Amino acid sequence: MKLKQVLLGLFMTANAVSFAQENKKEVLFTIDNKPFYTDEFTRVYKKNLELVKDDSQKDLNHYLDLFIGYKLKVEKANKLGLQNNLAYQNELKSYRAQLSRNYVTDTKVTKELIDEAYKRSLKEVKASHILFNLDENAAPADTLKVYNQALSVRKRILDGEDFETLAVQNSQDPSVKENKGNLGWFSVFRMVYPFENAAYKTPKGEVSMPVRTRFGYHLVKVNDIRDNRGQVTVAHIMTLNGQTPAEAAAAKSTIDDVYKKLKQGESFESLAQQFSQDKSSSGKGGQLQRFGSGELSSEEFENVAFSLKKDGDISEPFQSQFGWHIIKLIEKHPVKSFEETDVDFDSKIRKDDRSRLINASLNEKLRKKYTVKRDDKVYKKIVPLVTDKYYKQEWELPANMKDLNQKLLTINKEKTVEAPLFLNYLYAQQRNNNTLKPIGKLVDKMYGKFVEEQLVGYYNDNLEKEFPEFSYVMEEYRDGLLLFDLMEKEIWAKAKTDSIGLQNFYEKNKANYQWKDRVDVNVFSSTKEDVIKKAQQYLKKKKSVDFIKSNLNKKNVEIMVKSGVFEIGSDALPKNQKFEVGVTDITKDGNYYFITQVNKKIEKGPKKLEETKGKVINDYQQYLEAHWVDELKKEFNVQVNQEVFNKVKNQLQIK
Repeated sequence: MKLKQVLLGLFMTANAVSFAQENKKEVLFTIDNKPFYTDEFTRVYKKNLELVKDDSQKDLNHYLDLFIGYKLKVEKANKLGLQNNLAYQNELKSYRAQLSRNYVTDTKVTKELIDEAYKRSLKEVKASHILFNLDENAAPADTLKVYNQALSVRKRILDGEDFETLAVQNSQDPSVKENKGNLGWFSVFRMVYPFENAAYKTPKGEVSMPVRTRFGYHLVKVNDIRDNRGQVTVAHIMTLNGQTPAEAAAAKSTIDDVYKKLKQGESFESLAQQFSQDKSSSGKGGQLQRFGSGELSSEEFENVAFSLKKDGDISEPFQSQFGWHIIKLIEKHPVKSFEETDVDFDSKIRKDDRSRLINASLNEKLRKKYTVKRDDKVYKKIVPLVTDKYYKQEWELPANMKDLNQKLLTINKEKTVEAPLFLNYLYAQQRNNNTLKPIGKLVDKMYGKFVEEQLVGYYNDNLEKEFPEFSYVMEEYRDGLLLFDLMEKEIWAKAKTDSIGLQNFYEKNKANYQWKDRVDVNVFSSTKEDVIKKAQQYLKKKKSVDFIKSNLNKKNVEIMVKSGVFEIGSDALPKNQKFEVGVTDITKDGNYYFITQVNKKIEKGPKKLEETKGKVINDYQQYLEAHWVDELKKEFNVQVNQEVFNKVKNQLQIK
């Protein structure tokens, strides 16, 4: 089912906004004894007051009639069981999940993280590190041991020993042999969040305290800080360094010759296609994807690329660890504004380690908001069931799960969670690398995470109770989807397929489908007056359209012809011409000269159904819908509380 792009009646909205609530709600009307209240009517009326263009829809009496018609259609959809349609249910579920994302998160923490990320994105850091490997779930004793090891190395650095030498001796980063711990330049989101924090919070020239990431402990040294250079799009021509001195000399000779050709004015793209040995880019004229600092594996290449000033500038040949290059600057992309990065940063934050801060903040609020009561007797039955096989991912669920169908915990005295649900959660988590021992501590840790998931689930399930605006939007979307499906079934499809009904409607309303005076013409146009004059002469000699085109368009297309039947006044006809049978005078409009051959005039008259079928179908749909509400009023019993409606009028100060 496609998302309904119609506004789904006057009352559909997809935006979570707050609405003022009435002090007291009363029954405004009933449909088959089902009540509909003043607060919804007033809220919807206020919301749509600024949107409607037809002043009649601002009249409360008329608006109430529209509102009742809308609710009648929804009731009809429910009566037909359209709410049980699987596609409808899936779309509603998908929409709710999308809408709830703004609620099942800590928006304050998210905003703070976006602000922090943007401020960091304005700078680039050049840093080195020493890594001390440590399992993410290591025991406290092992953790302390590695931490003290990192502290010891840091003290040696502070006492004056060389950072790079100690990095080569101690770092367990596999790349340390090549880079001596130097990670080059980077900006926000390029490193895991704890490492990024250390890099941006450590002053230039200093070494951080040991910082823990999922890889272990790091000592981070900040070598330099500069303004973010943004990104660049460049093309390059590369010759590979070669394995032998002869190959190296040939690479240098080729790049020098290419550079000479470029200085002589030859095409960079053409030379890249012929001579560049970077096969991934040579076919595209050497163009690379845009990049920023630290995104390529060659700092030399990046520095030359960013040194070019103007679009089209070409560097002199230079050598990197890969080969010889010539770079052409295609475009510089400055650092984006906060508004341009807001949505992108929000998405990135939800995917990296920062999301843990958001989740932790929400979980803390939910633990304060809701009461969680665990049945300790049931929990004590569960813990011994989990054995050390869990560490090898060989643990199996108990065979007699039915015997464990007991209440494990209660949330807010409303939601109960039974023990098998937690056991299944434990079973599913075996795929993770769980090393915390003994097993009882691991089960306790898993239980804490399980409770957090249950709290978020309970909170999500009760968003309609927690936030009136969420409830309003969901109710309107739910009704709107039903209404769309109902209209498709009862009105739109019927208008297209009911050929007899459509024919009868057309016959009764034929006066609405009339042609104006028309002409059957050939319209000639040209930017050259002498060409249009020749065409006029040919027409007066009764020459055909094909003859005129073949004679006047021998070398170039000098004249164009448009043929057909058009209504007088149509934009397809030239202006300021008298359309009598024969050949018109020449007229000019803008840069074009026109002449028209009028073959015959056709007087005004009724259009055939086939000639105006689209408009007839549209009018027939509107006719069916207008009369459909009258039929629904007969099918359902509608009772309006006039006294309450008068109160609503007074509240809204509408006479």
